[in-house]
Amino acid sequence: MGVGNGTLERLATLKGCDVWCLDPSERAIDRLRTELQLGERAKVGFSQAMPFPDEHFDVVVMSEVLEHLDPDVFQTTLLEVRRVLRKGGRFIGTVPARERLEDSLVVCPQCGCAFHRWGHKQKFDIASLSAALGRVFVVECAEEHFFVPWAGVGLWKKVQGLVKKFLSWRGIGTYGTCRNIYFSARK
Repeated sequence: MGVGNGTLERLATLKGCDVWCLDPSERAIDRLRTELQLGERAKVGFSQAMPFPDEHFDVVVMSEVLEHLDPDVFQTTLLEVRRVLRKGGRFIGTVPARERLEDSLVVCPQCGCAFHRWGHKQKFDIASLSAALGRVFVVECAEEHFFVPWAGVGLWKKVQGLVKKFLSWRGIGTYGTCRNIYFSARK
């Protein structure tokens, strides 16, 4: 759910996984339908009303999606994930860790409205995410990790990643940069 640039879908397809996709962006879905020959397994839609049958999937992945949802849409989404998972199915993903939403507010020069730079509507720590997931699933783990895409970047970005990691350990800089909570839960 939420395909981004399609990297996960490409990697999963190369590993022989049966990949299905859902994203509100028609353009992103059309790209994956063509590039990965997914046909109707790639659908345009929203997480709170998934166009998939009950108990259809072994695993649902939502990486960097849940923080974009309003609290009521978030709850409906969790129920939808539960609906489409088979018994014992796993829900895995990531969210930003302990993000300070106010640090990323920007103001529209046209109307003066303040909004989050990346459209985040809520924040999570391990306890709040575990509690929310635990109302619908059995939480297997929720752990904070520092993710930097080491393999896909040049030397300068690797140095920047190391500096951010060091500063975050010291409590300096914007908290949440490259820090995420990885979660795994079962139906």
